[in-house]
Amino acid sequence: MEKNQKKLLLIDDDARIRELLTRYLTEQGFEVDVYADASMLEKRLQQKRPHLLILDLMLPGEDGLSVCRKIRAQGDTLPIIMLTARGEEIDRIIGLEMGADDYLPKPFNPRELLARIQAVLRRHATPSALAATFTPGETYEFSDFVLDAGQRKLFRDGEDLQLSQAEFSLLKVLVMHPRHPLSRERLLELSRGREFEAYDRSVDVQISRIRKLIEPDPANPSFVQTVWGFGYVFVPDGGAR
Repeated sequence: MEKNQKKLLLIDDDARIRELLTRYLTEQGFEVDVYADASMLEKRLQQKRPHLLILDLMLPGEDGLSVCRKIRAQGDTLPIIMLTARGEEIDRIIGLEMGADDYLPKPFNPRELLARIQAVLRRHATPSALAATFTPGETYEFSDFVLDAGQRKLFRDGEDLQLSQAEFSLLKVLVMHPRHPLSRERLLELSRGREFEAYDRSVDVQISRIRKLIEPDPANPSFVQTVWGFGYVFVPDGGAR
């Protein structure tokens, strides 16, 4: 087994999908472990941590959304791609809001899943394009919040607010460009590097989660304001931009 071989953990109750993806992803150079449900996940993560989790939404027992929510509530930034047989937009949004890094509806081509896996692993391995301009240990304060670059955390009155790695990077880009409107594409480029995927539409969901954490009224945001037809702008004092 190669020393730098990436380890994937697949949880799906469909035996055919488990067999197909195990064979295909192993051929692509990954080490693949599979489970039919999430009952042993916590123990598995402690004993042999994967580089990425592929998680079916509809599982017997604890479902994928609940599993994803639990992982993120523990502050774990393990990359997660969710699979589901349901194709409604609301399911995709909920999955991303729970902290999934990407989402793929069934049926899908294994090659597309491979592309998603590679993209998510790149995002987690590649430092933000702004890392050199935001010195480790530096903090940025606005209202009752402190954004800590060294710890990659957001605090409010000393309380650690749970942000995923992608959400932290996105908020960091915004606070470093106060009152400067940024398009969705530019936000993705600055927070993830130039290898962001054209199909990535998660920025709006991440903005929604950030607003729920920092806005007094998320429905009428004052810090992260929408620039209609373009993108978003960060207003440090929560006033007019």
